[in-house]
Amino acid sequence: MDQLELEQIGDAYRAAYVAHDPQKAPISRQVRFTENNAEMVLPDASWDTVHEEIGPALTFCDPATGQVGIMTSVRMLDTFGFLAVRLKIEGGEIAEIEHMLSTKRNLSGPPTPFADPRQFTHDPDLARPLQATERDSRAEMVRLADGYFSTLENNTGEIRGTRFAPNCTRFENGMEFGDVEGRFRLGQYRFNARVRDREYFLVDEMRGLVMSRAFIDHKGVLDTFRLTDGTERQSIYREPHSWSVIELFKVKGGMITAIEATFIAVPYYLRSPWTKPRR
Repeated sequence: MDQLELEQIGDAYRAAYVAHDPQKAPISRQVRFTENNAEMVLPDASWDTVHEEIGPALTFCDPATGQVGIMTSVRMLDTFGFLAVRLKIEGGEIAEIEHMLSTKRNLSGPPTPFADPRQFTHDPDLARPLQATERDSRAEMVRLADGYFSTLENNTGEIRGTRFAPNCTRFENGMEFGDVEGRFRLGQYRFNARVRDREYFLVDEMRGLVMSRAFIDHKGVLDTFRLTDGTERQSIYREPHSWSVIELFKVKGGMITAIEATFIAVPYYLRSPWTKPRR
């Protein structure tokens, strides 16, 4: 299927979801559905509780693999949340649905960043198509995204296998963090022991987007550490702890220019039902 057809299915899915009616989208009878790493029969979870979508959604796709990605926000009664969605399209039908839904209930101890979804807007550059001269190969886009996670893991100030635009900004559950490279070079994330089960399942070549899944483990062993400028810090993680994240990267001209992530706290060392079993 082409870009337009896939994105139309994504729009139909959003409408069906808000209407609590799977019949409004081409969903396979054998669809596999997860929300926050728990597998269940559709409809269930936020399919039953969603009241409305907040603000414009960002929809993108990968015609080469039949994957559709959606980054949006929703309201359930008086609870607001950030929702990342992955759809796998096979034979014109939605065969796989993966939700990552972050609300204040899913915040970890210590709390993860969480902004007001009613005030959040996507970086407009995420949706913009790239000029031919700005595009990188699929393999290079994935390599740069993986380098971000390698830099995040055991962050010592070294940039490992990636490049960032000077104005690259990261949004975590709607909260803005500027100077992405500067924070990494300070070693602010030294407490990230592992960034594991990294998977890059959608590459939107037209827009320069890579959608990924990963888990960030904090072993709770590190007590104090020094930033590269000599400042002493105490790790905020005092026990084993993990984050589950779906993260979107904009790659343009050989560097990451924007990042948007939806993530929640999960039991330490949890794995995704979509991740292949270890041999």
